[in-house]
Amino acid sequence: MTSSPQPPNEPNRSSEHTGHSGHAHADHGHASGPSHGHSHGHGPAAPVSKHLRKVIAAVLIPFAAAVFIGMVVLWPGGAPAHERTGVGFDRQTQQGTVVSLERVDCKSVNASQVPPTGDTSTPEGREAQAAQTGECKKATVEVGTGSDKGRTFVEIVQPGAPRQLEQGQEVVVAYAPDAPRDLQYSVIDVNRKFPMALLAGIFAVAVVVVGRMRGLFALIALVVSFGVLTLFILPAILQGSNPLVVAVIGASAIMLIALYMCHGLTARTSVAVLGTVVSLLLIGLLGSLFIDWAFLSGNTDDNTGLIHGLYPDIDMSGLLLAGVIIGSLGVLDDVTVTQTSAVWELHQADPSMGPRALYRAAIRIGRDHIASVVNTLVLAYAGAALPLLLLFSIANSSMGSVANSELVAEEIVRTLVGSIGLVASVPVTTALAALVVSADRPGSPAAAPASGPVRGGRGRRRKR
Repeated sequence: MTSSPQPPNEPNRSSEHTGHSGHAHADHGHASGPSHGHSHGHGPAAPVSKHLRKVIAAVLIPFAAAVFIGMVVLWPGGAPAHERTGVGFDRQTQQGTVVSLERVDCKSVNASQVPPTGDTSTPEGREAQAAQTGECKKATVEVGTGSDKGRTFVEIVQPGAPRQLEQGQEVVVAYAPDAPRDLQYSVIDVNRKFPMALLAGIFAVAVVVVGRMRGLFALIALVVSFGVLTLFILPAILQGSNPLVVAVIGASAIMLIALYMCHGLTARTSVAVLGTVVSLLLIGLLGSLFIDWAFLSGNTDDNTGLIHGLYPDIDMSGLLLAGVIIGSLGVLDDVTVTQTSAVWELHQADPSMGPRALYRAAIRIGRDHIASVVNTLVLAYAGAALPLLLLFSIANSSMGSVANSELVAEEIVRTLVGSIGLVASVPVTTALAALVVSADRPGSPAAAPASGPVRGGRGRRRKR
């Protein structure tokens, strides 16, 4: 496949960019070659004309102002207080340590009882009988935090329990103030703070070492995103605000902060923001339509049931839709930034290309991106729901009955609505970027030819 002809007044234009991008986007006949992440780091974008900057600002500044005003109006000021139920995650917890461990006969500590019917043909009966004749662990646990710091209690661990305790192990203990004194504390989990913190540290170091300043800004944007999620989105929903409105405003704030912080305050980033906004609106409309049409309540497991019990005024189906929007945002950012960068690089490599030619060349890159991203999204949701799918497989349920159950239907709607938004974001963002970058006047900086050949680096002259 040969390169496209070079304009007479642009003999060395492509050498500017092959020197720092490492692959020739100018060869738009082979534009689909770059893979998923190759279009993010092509260096600073050439500026567009003042007229275009004003047009983009006229759209984005009111949008950003509306997001800011929405956050101020809906700002919750913290999660509402409630009386703890002692169920699930809604329990008082403290830290503890296993100070001693001894092996005892399960029967001597009355760890389990065979069912009254004596039927050991059921899994519960067989497990109870095995526990009667097996060897249990008697752990002495010391409370390490709270008003009862230093107090000890005994925890019996059966041989078939999924969580086994070891001496010196740090654990999480639940406190039930209304229970008898000997039963007030119990071990509910192990303490994983150190390995989790270490893994987070390794991740941060890897991002900064490879991404350098961009990686550092990406980490800062990640922290800000979690701040918006925990300080605004979650408390505002708990306060009774409409989950969809809160999710749209919060996701827009995260998008504006993350994109501009990671990719700079440029026209290229602004086009990516516009493409992301359009795609989010489409996801919101489709999600709302199909969640209502499929009669999805959003209350399908113990956790959502507990939330509904504690805060009955929360719209659970709206909460489901909010999750769809927020969950799609991260992948949307990646797609829109990639497509915008592809269009900019193609234009800088060959400024004579019009909007149609730019769109056709960049959409070929987008098709590769669609194929990989949609597959990634589907597999991510399938992996998260794998235990549930295994249960259906054990029950020998048909695909139709599996898909019809609300638990799986929620994941299907979440996946397909998000994927439709991702697919739509490619042509929408590509078209916006092609129109914007091609609308510069001939004398604008974006269309100015290079003054002389570029020397050094990895750049090479294009073959005629």
